[in-house]
Amino acid sequence: MSQKDIRSQVTALLDQGASFEGRLTFEGTVQIGGNFKGEIFTQDTLVIGETARVVAQIEADTIVMSGHVEGNLFARTKVIMQPPAVFKGTVTSPSLKIEEGVVFEGASHMPKR
Repeated sequence: MSQKDIRSQVTALLDQGASFEGRLTFEGTVQIGGNFKGEIFTQDTLVIGETARVVAQIEADTIVMSGHVEGNLFARTKVIMQPPAVFKGTVTSPSLKIEEGVVFEGASHMPKR
């Protein structure tokens, strides 16, 4: 699934210039382009855009990121990191794709599905 396909399915958006602190739970696909600090829980897809700065514990089915993220990611299906993403933390997912140009500082754990 391309990032363009995911964007066409977005059900909620925290865009550039917006800030949120706390616990976010949702259904569907949510895209973050602003600042977020806290916890994110979903059974669906989280898209972290290039302009996003996220400090959070994240649990989702699929995480697609191209922004700046610090924290722990737990994805049931997959994590995709696209440039110019900067990630600091731990990823736990059965599938992890890190494209060339991404800065990854941390650890990854890939349990069997």
